Amino acid sequence: MSGETETIVIDGSQGEGGGQVLRTSLALAAVTGAPLRIVNIRSKRRQPGLMRQHLAAVRAAAEVSGATVRGDELRSLELEFIPGPITHGERAFRVGTAGSATLVFQTVVWPLLATPGRSLITFEGGTHNPMAPPFEFLQRVFLPHMRRLGLDISATLEQAGFFPAGGGRFVVELEGGYPPAPVELDERGEILSCEALAFVANLPSHIANRELVVVRRELNWAAEDCHAIELEGRGPGNALCLLVKAEGGAEVATGFGEKGLLAELVAERACAQLRKWLDADVPVGEHLADQLLIPMGLAAAEGNESVFLSTTPTLHAKTNAQIIARFLPVEFEFEPIDARRGWVRARPR
Repeated sequence: MSGETETIVIDGSQGEGGGQVLRTSLALAAVTGAPLRIVNIRSKRRQPGLMRQHLAAVRAAAEVSGATVRGDELRSLELEFIPGPITHGERAFRVGTAGSATLVFQTVVWPLLATPGRSLITFEGGTHNPMAPPFEFLQRVFLPHMRRLGLDISATLEQAGFFPAGGGRFVVELEGGYPPAPVELDERGEILSCEALAFVANLPSHIANRELVVVRRELNWAAEDCHAIELEGRGPGNALCLLVKAEGGAEVATGFGEKGLLAELVAERACAQLRKWLDADVPVGEHLADQLLIPMGLAAAEGNESVFLSTTPTLHAKTNAQIIARFLPVEFEFEPIDARRGWVRARPR
């Protein structure tokens, strides 16, 4: 894909104004070769500027693209990023805290998939973090869809990392150079399987068991589909993942344990989150909608239209679409159907 010579300036406070603006901008600057300047990074947040996980994403993107970077410091509100050629190989990226390693993955995966070569990358940090989709979303929802689009990528969890201790690790293997096929997801189809995974690390097992009692009651799931899993990891941690696989897609709803929060309430929140997707009868949930926009944009840049049906698109998704359209010749359209769902389309501009 040919690069731009003019610097693209992104206002990091626009729309949803969070870390996704930074991650998408970095990823597509690397893909297109466009020099990038971001101002007002996360300026509306309680702790504005670059936090550790954002800084890890910046440095990871710089490493894979040979970029020259200015402003890559903690709490920095402005960043200049001038990418060079993308290179593959074996690498390790460490957040250094419980900050989400899966979000760092989101930043570097697109430059590597866009260019020929093979990479084996270890990501270390938070794998089960309340502020990001957990590893199970990556493995069970996102990556299967990427393989449907013709992309060669897989991921393996080696150790879970819960907030606030972190210490998680997963490995991604990919072969780049294959452009994504258009996204076409217009119906969910029949439910094929349901599974509840209640994880505890350095906590009593009864926490997981209590969560699963609620899942069986609220969702009417069979006991053999509900599993309590004790994990090794730094510090205490608890996450309940509800996984549903359907003919047209999959979804993961997650509840995270917190100090002072009853296990039953963790499970009730996760069940309510999943029911929102089930009741909407759509193939794409809130988090996947965000992640499908970049491959849709890349497909549109090759002249192909894409469409999916999802739960009501969020401001997060609409902001992401605006950023993508700054780098790629694509137009996004968000068309509501009712209060629960809507169409998202991408076409060449």
